Amino acid sequence: MTLNDLLPLLTDTFVSTVRDVVPIVCIIFGFQFAILRQPVPHLKKVIAGFIYVLVGLSLFLVGLELALFPLGESMAIQLTAPSFLFGDDGLIPQHLDWADYYWVYIFAAAIGFSTTVAEPSLIAVSIKAAQVSGGAIHANGLRLSVAFGVAIGIALGSYRIVAGDPIHYYIIVGYVLVVIQTHFAPKFIVPLAYDSGGVTTSTVTVPLVTALGLGLASTVPGRNPMIDGFGLIAFASLFPMITVMGYAQITEWLAAKAKKT
Repeated sequence: MTLNDLLPLLTDTFVSTVRDVVPIVCIIFGFQFAILRQPVPHLKKVIAGFIYVLVGLSLFLVGLELALFPLGESMAIQLTAPSFLFGDDGLIPQHLDWADYYWVYIFAAAIGFSTTVAEPSLIAVSIKAAQVSGGAIHANGLRLSVAFGVAIGIALGSYRIVAGDPIHYYIIVGYVLVVIQTHFAPKFIVPLAYDSGGVTTSTVTVPLVTALGLGLASTVPGRNPMIDGFGLIAFASLFPMITVMGYAQITEWLAAKAKKT
């Protein structure tokens, strides 16, 4: 892409970002002046911050459009290509089995784990949780348990796309397990576990996971990208709740065992 092609895309994205951010600005300043009737403290810094937000969001959205979305779709297409699955000898079976796509599941788990570990919102939540828990929760342990849950969820969601199963069966069973686990998990971890499912749906994880789902549904025979391509984010939000509560349960059990010995 040349500079002449990039400039219109940047301009259009910046204009749409401004249009999206303006209602937020109106609400904040409207409450500040009409309800609180107070001047905005550090007005110059606030204005500069909004400008940074507009520029940053615009560049981020352009980056998604030019890099992350095409990358996820490209990986899905390459991993499901018959030449990759069965070699270049042309011996392609008439009916592909779900087990033929095992590299897709491995890639889905790896990309889910790595993007979640790098998720800025998860890092912030982990640090705060470690600070307020007085050492009961370790930041790295929480991050790894959330990442492990996302890895399982994305891999299972990819299997669902390949197999063509209805998504609601998986979600119902998953949340029944969450409800049961909530009853037995330590009470201090339950709200944090529920929040951990939400922080995975943020800036780094969502673009790649969405692109992977759409690319996978576009290349697997018999799948509809609109029906089967979405839903991976639901798995990425569900399974961290299970693994975080499981992490707390294992930690509590180990602590009780060490206390006895």
